Amino acid sequence: MPVHRPGSVRRALSALIGILAAVLAMTLALPGSAFAAQVQGDKAIPHPEDDWAGSQIAKHEGGSTTDEAPTGLLATVEGVDVSSHQGNVSWSTLWSSGVRFAYVKATEGTSYTNPYFAQQYNGSYNVGMIRGAYHFALPNNSTGAAQANYFVDHGGGWSKDGKTLPGALDMEYNPYGATCYGLSASAMVNWIKSFSSAYKSRTGRDPVIYTSTSWWKTCTGNSAAFGGVNPLWIPRYGSSVGELPAGWGFHTIWQYTSSGPTVGDHNKFNGAMDRLQALANG
Repeated sequence: MPVHRPGSVRRALSALIGILAAVLAMTLALPGSAFAAQVQGDKAIPHPEDDWAGSQIAKHEGGSTTDEAPTGLLATVEGVDVSSHQGNVSWSTLWSSGVRFAYVKATEGTSYTNPYFAQQYNGSYNVGMIRGAYHFALPNNSTGAAQANYFVDHGGGWSKDGKTLPGALDMEYNPYGATCYGLSASAMVNWIKSFSSAYKSRTGRDPVIYTSTSWWKTCTGNSAAFGGVNPLWIPRYGSSVGELPAGWGFHTIWQYTSSGPTVGDHNKFNGAMDRLQALANG
C-alpha cells in the first residue's frame, strides 16, 4: 500500500493550484468572455440598458413630455429612436402612424451591445424606414477612437444604400457620476474629435452628434469646432428647438419628446424626405 508523504501532497496541491490559475487566466482573456472587457482595461458599465438618447436629458433638464408633435413646422419627417429599453418594437405600427426614420442604440463604451439591435435595426429597415445606429459615449471609459471602432464593429457602420443614416454619437450627462465624466472642456473636445475622426476613417462619413445645448456649454466650453462638419441632433422637450450649441447654424434632427406614441422618443428631421435621403446617401 503506497504511503503519501506530507511534502509530496503539498507539492501536488501546489501544482494543481497553478494549473487552475493558468486556466482561469486564459478564460478571462478570451474575447467575448464576461470578463474580457475589464481585463483589457475597459471600465464596468453598471446599467447600460438604462442609458439611451435623452435618458439623462430628461433627468437633468426636464421639459415637456407631451406626446403631441409640435405644430406649425414646415417640411419635416417624423422619426423615432430606440434602445434595449423598448425591447422588440412594433415597426409596422410606427410605419402606419407616419414614422419614416429611426435611430437604434448599438453600443455603449467598448463592452456593451444592445441585445435587441437586430430586431430594431433590421425591423425598421424591413418596413421601409431609413435607419441608423447610435453610440452612447462614455468618455472616461476609453478613448474616442476605441469607442468609434467598437461602434463600427458592432452595428454602427454605414453603407450607401439609400436606407442607412450615418452613425450618431450620443454625448450627454454621465449616468454614472460627474456630469462631464471628469474631463476638462479641452479634453472633451479632443475626445469627440478622436471619435469623429476614427469613425470617418472607417466609414467615410462624419458622425451625427446628439447633444443638448446646456450639456455642450458645460462640458465642451460651447466649442464651435464641430458645427461645420457634424450634423446636429438636439433634444429639447418643448414647443421649439431653442438655442443651438455654438458652431451650428441649424439642427438636422430634433428629439422633441420622450413620451411619444408606440415608443417614447420621437424626432423631427429638419427638412423634406428628399433631404433625409440625401443625408443617408452622403
